[in-house]
Amino acid sequence: QLQLVESGGGSVQPGGSLRLSCTASGFTLANYAIGWFRQAPGKEREGVSCMSSTIGHTYFADSVKDRFIISRDNIENTVELQMNSLKPEDTAVYYCAATHESATSQTGSYYCASPRRIEYWGQGTQVTVSS
Repeated sequence: QLQLVESGGGSVQPGGSLRLSCTASGFTLANYAIGWFRQAPGKEREGVSCMSSTIGHTYFADSVKDRFIISRDNIENTVELQMNSLKPEDTAVYYCAATHESATSQTGSYYCASPRRIEYWGQGTQVTVSS
């Protein structure tokens, strides 16, 4: 059974940091584009950061650029999102995402552009930024 399981969400004050982790089981992430999406109440799910299976094709939404860092460990089969300088507008449910890439690797922005391009989703983890 293919699964993505997130951990690391929680509550933090503005300016604080959180690290989200996602572990894949039932498949190997090495040939998958991976990413993080988020969905706030009443809003559509949006791509925060996505990385193709090829190193160098990484995308960050303008709202998180220079504050968030995405990383992957193909040996441990994990994906992480380090979130720094958090703001109240970062409050949302965060979802780990993965899509298999065959011979052609797309850019990170391709996957973050639409949730319909994602094959597998984690269950989501709540991040709340509030004073």
